Amino acid sequence: MDDKPLQTKLRYYGISPWEIEVLYGILSDKFTVVQEETGDPLVGNLPMNHVEDDQNLVSALIITIPVQFSEEFFQWFGFKRWEKVKSIIKEMKRRRGNRKAILVVIKFENGEWYTTPMGKKTPDDEDPIIYSNDERLPDYPHVKFTVDSSENHIFNSAIEKIDVMVELLPYHLNHSKMKEFCKKPMVIRYEYDIVLSKWYVGYVLTLDGGRTFGIDSLRG
Repeated sequence: MDDKPLQTKLRYYGISPWEIEVLYGILSDKFTVVQEETGDPLVGNLPMNHVEDDQNLVSALIITIPVQFSEEFFQWFGFKRWEKVKSIIKEMKRRRGNRKAILVVIKFENGEWYTTPMGKKTPDDEDPIIYSNDERLPDYPHVKFTVDSSENHIFNSAIEKIDVMVELLPYHLNHSKMKEFCKKPMVIRYEYDIVLSKWYVGYVLTLDGGRTFGIDSLRG
């Protein structure tokens, strides 16, 4: 992991100063933290269909982590520190109670996607990268988790299981059905199934476009 300070971003609506202060304190141990409070509940221009019950949305929080989603991140960040992040997010939900939705989005960004010369000549004057199967593209995508359940136990379960997905991401990336769609996905969006209590790949974005996946699409 690079020793140069990395910048993480907090965008939020309806989050108390105390809650932000606690989260800021945890993240600032490893990152330079940029905060942006918005008066609009649609933080980050997320459409309301991302929220289970939009009329009960009282808060929203987007955490952008500038490190790819991998075991290396958790070792570098520290598992105890990550537990503190999960705890404050669950506390935010507890303080709002059932039936009052808080939207939480956690995005892990692979910075290699911002330095890859897509759509233009490379420094070595090679052909530009314009297709999602180009081997020069980064191996790991940005990974996004969205949690918006109004039920405390479902919300907490989803938050608790995020780090577990670090072991399953390589499997999903190498699944035959994923390879049929693309070799180098740019964004993986995980969605949480409240019946089976599990995260699954719900949407994949590539240079060529996007595709939705069902809960059983990448099984077996």
